[in-house]
Amino acid sequence: MNLLPVSIADAKVWVTNLHRHHRPPPSALFALAAEKEGVVVGVVIVGRPVARGNDDGHTAEVTRCATDGTRNACSFLYGAAWRAARTLGYKRMFTYTLPAEGGASLRACGWLDTGPAGGGAWCSRGGEVKRGRGSRKNDHPLATKTRWVVVASDYEKAKSSGVSMRGVKPQESLQMSIFEEAT
Repeated sequence: MNLLPVSIADAKVWVTNLHRHHRPPPSALFALAAEKEGVVVGVVIVGRPVARGNDDGHTAEVTRCATDGTRNACSFLYGAAWRAARTLGYKRMFTYTLPAEGGASLRACGWLDTGPAGGGAWCSRGGEVKRGRGSRKNDHPLATKTRWVVVASDYEKAKSSGVSMRGVKPQESLQMSIFEEAT
Protein backbone atom coordinates (compact mmCIF):
# COMPACT_ATOMS: atom_id res chain seq x y z
CA MET A 1 0.00 0.00 0.00
CA ASN A 2 1.15 3.54 -0.72
CA LEU A 3 0.23 6.89 0.75
CA LEU A 4 -1.05 9.65 -1.54
CA PRO A 5 -1.92 13.28 -0.95
CA VAL A 6 -5.57 13.98 -1.61
CA SER A 7 -7.58 17.18 -1.54
CA ILE A 8 -10.10 17.58 1.24
CA ALA A 9 -12.83 17.93 -1.42
CA ASP A 10 -11.89 14.59 -3.02
CA ALA A 11 -11.68 12.90 0.39
CA LYS A 12 -15.18 14.17 1.17
CA VAL A 13 -16.48 12.51 -2.02
CA TRP A 14 -14.94 9.24 -0.83
CA VAL A 15 -16.61 9.60 2.55
CA THR A 16 -19.95 10.36 0.90
CA ASN A 17 -19.70 7.19 -1.16
CA LEU A 18 -18.16 4.78 1.35
CA HIS A 19 -18.65 5.79 4.97
CA ARG A 20 -21.17 3.56 6.70
CA HIS A 21 -22.80 6.06 9.04
CA HIS A 22 -21.53 9.64 8.63
CA ARG A 23 -21.56 12.42 6.10
CA PRO A 24 -18.27 14.21 5.35
CA PRO A 25 -17.11 16.65 8.03
CA PRO A 26 -17.68 20.35 7.31
CA SER A 27 -13.99 21.24 7.59
CA ALA A 28 -10.57 19.64 7.88
CA LEU A 29 -6.87 20.28 8.39
CA PHE A 30 -5.69 17.68 5.87
CA ALA A 31 -6.62 14.42 4.15
CA LEU A 32 -4.62 11.40 2.99
CA ALA A 33 -5.41 8.49 0.67
CA ALA A 34 -4.25 4.88 0.58
CA GLU A 35 -3.49 3.40 -2.83
CA LYS A 36 -2.96 -0.25 -3.73
CA GLU A 37 -1.97 -1.40 -7.21
CA GLY A 38 -2.84 1.98 -8.70
CA VAL A 39 -6.31 2.19 -7.13
CA VAL A 40 -7.33 4.41 -4.22
CA VAL A 41 -8.72 2.10 -1.52
CA GLY A 42 -9.47 4.59 1.26
CA VAL A 43 -9.11 8.04 2.77
CA VAL A 44 -8.67 9.60 6.18
CA ILE A 45 -9.71 13.15 7.08
CA VAL A 46 -8.08 14.95 10.01
CA GLY A 47 -9.39 18.14 11.60
CA ARG A 48 -9.37 20.17 14.77
CA PRO A 49 -11.30 18.50 17.59
CA VAL A 50 -15.05 18.77 17.10
CA ALA A 51 -15.67 19.24 20.83
CA ARG A 52 -14.17 22.60 21.74
CA GLY A 53 -13.09 21.32 25.16
CA ASN A 54 -10.61 19.02 23.40
CA ASP A 55 -9.18 21.80 21.22
CA ASP A 56 -6.10 22.72 23.21
CA GLY A 57 -3.98 23.70 20.19
CA HIS A 58 -1.91 20.51 20.43
CA THR A 59 -4.62 17.99 19.52
CA ALA A 60 -6.03 16.79 16.19
CA GLU A 61 -8.97 14.49 15.55
CA VAL A 62 -9.49 11.87 12.85
CA THR A 63 -12.98 12.91 11.87
CA ARG A 64 -13.47 10.29 9.13
CA CYS A 65 -11.78 7.15 7.86
CA ALA A 66 -13.42 5.40 4.91
CA THR A 67 -12.14 2.44 2.90
CA ASP A 68 -13.46 0.00 0.34
CA GLY A 69 -12.72 -2.86 2.74
CA THR A 70 -9.17 -3.52 1.59
CA ARG A 71 -7.31 -5.47 4.27
CA ASN A 72 -5.18 -3.24 6.59
CA ALA A 73 -6.20 -0.02 4.81
CA CYS A 74 -7.71 1.49 7.99
CA SER A 75 -4.59 0.74 10.07
CA PHE A 76 -2.41 2.13 7.30
CA LEU A 77 -4.43 5.36 7.19
CA TYR A 78 -4.65 5.84 10.98
CA GLY A 79 -0.89 5.36 11.29
CA ALA A 80 -0.19 7.76 8.43
CA ALA A 81 -2.56 10.37 9.87
CA TRP A 82 -0.72 10.29 13.21
CA ARG A 83 2.72 10.55 11.56
CA ALA A 84 1.54 13.50 9.46
CA ALA A 85 -0.02 15.24 12.47
CA ARG A 86 3.19 14.75 14.49
CA THR A 87 5.18 16.26 11.62
CA LEU A 88 2.84 19.27 11.72
CA GLY A 89 3.51 19.67 15.45
CA TYR A 90 0.47 18.00 17.01
CA LYS A 91 1.10 16.10 20.24
CA ARG A 92 -2.15 14.16 20.62
CA MET A 93 -4.75 12.70 18.28
CA PHE A 94 -8.02 10.91 18.89
CA THR A 95 -11.01 9.42 17.13
CA TYR A 96 -14.21 7.63 18.03
CA THR A 97 -15.73 4.28 17.05
CA LEU A 98 -19.20 2.86 17.53
CA PRO A 99 -19.67 0.00 20.04
CA ALA A 100 -20.18 -2.46 17.17
CA GLU A 101 -16.78 -1.54 15.70
CA GLY A 102 -14.02 -3.52 17.38
CA GLY A 103 -11.16 -1.08 16.90
CA ALA A 104 -8.64 -3.68 15.68
CA SER A 105 -7.20 -1.23 13.14
CA LEU A 106 -6.59 1.34 15.87
CA ARG A 107 -5.06 -1.16 18.28
CA ALA A 108 -2.82 -2.40 15.47
CA CYS A 109 -1.18 1.01 15.11
CA GLY A 110 -0.80 1.74 18.82
CA TRP A 111 -3.88 3.77 19.71
CA LEU A 112 -5.35 3.27 23.20
CA ASP A 113 -9.01 2.64 24.04
CA THR A 114 -9.81 5.21 26.73
CA GLY A 115 -13.36 4.01 27.25
CA PRO A 116 -16.85 5.29 26.52
CA ALA A 117 -17.37 8.88 25.43
CA GLY A 118 -19.93 11.15 23.88
CA GLY A 119 -23.16 10.11 22.32
CA GLY A 120 -26.46 11.93 22.12
CA ALA A 121 -27.76 14.74 19.95
CA TRP A 122 -26.04 17.97 19.00
CA CYS A 123 -27.64 21.23 20.10
CA SER A 124 -30.32 19.61 22.22
CA ARG A 125 -32.49 21.43 24.73
CA GLY A 126 -34.69 19.29 26.86
CA GLY A 127 -34.43 16.47 24.34
CA GLU A 128 -35.51 18.61 21.40
CA VAL A 129 -33.15 19.55 18.61
CA LYS A 130 -32.60 23.29 18.28
CA ARG A 131 -33.94 24.63 14.98
CA GLY A 132 -32.83 27.59 12.95
CA ARG A 133 -29.49 29.15 12.25
CA GLY A 134 -26.54 27.14 13.49
CA SER A 135 -28.53 23.99 14.20
CA ARG A 136 -27.08 20.61 13.28
CA LYS A 137 -28.77 17.58 11.83
CA ASN A 138 -28.85 14.54 14.08
CA ASP A 139 -28.68 11.96 11.31
CA HIS A 140 -25.64 10.26 12.83
CA PRO A 141 -25.58 7.40 15.36
CA LEU A 142 -26.44 8.78 18.80
CA ALA A 143 -25.06 5.87 20.87
CA THR A 144 -22.15 6.28 23.27
CA LYS A 145 -18.90 5.81 21.38
CA THR A 146 -15.43 4.51 22.26
CA ARG A 147 -12.64 7.10 22.28
CA TRP A 148 -9.23 6.08 20.95
CA VAL A 149 -6.17 8.22 21.67
CA VAL A 150 -2.54 8.31 20.65
CA VAL A 151 -0.24 10.69 22.53
CA ALA A 152 3.32 11.88 21.97
CA SER A 153 5.64 11.60 24.94
CA ASP A 154 5.99 15.40 25.09
CA TYR A 155 2.25 16.18 25.14
CA GLU A 156 2.01 17.13 28.83
CA LYS A 157 5.07 19.38 28.52
CA ALA A 158 3.58 21.16 25.47
CA LYS A 159 0.18 21.47 27.14
CA SER A 160 1.64 22.96 30.33
CA SER A 161 3.88 25.39 28.42
CA GLY A 162 0.86 27.54 27.61
CA VAL A 163 2.02 27.95 23.99
CA SER A 164 -0.89 27.48 21.63
CA MET A 165 -1.82 28.81 18.20
CA ARG A 166 -5.52 28.41 18.97
CA GLY A 167 -7.24 31.74 18.53
CA VAL A 168 -4.15 33.46 17.05
CA LYS A 169 -4.90 35.34 13.84
CA PRO A 170 -2.49 34.72 10.91
CA GLN A 171 -1.09 38.27 10.95
CA GLU A 172 -0.43 38.00 14.72
CA SER A 173 1.42 34.74 14.13
CA LEU A 174 3.54 36.36 11.43
CA GLN A 175 4.27 39.37 13.64
CA MET A 176 5.26 37.05 16.50
CA SER A 177 7.74 35.11 14.32
CA ILE A 178 9.24 38.34 12.91
CA PHE A 179 9.62 39.69 16.45
CA GLU A 180 11.27 36.50 17.66
CA GLU A 181 13.75 36.55 14.76
CA ALA A 182 14.67 40.18 15.49
CA THR A 183 15.47 39.56 19.16
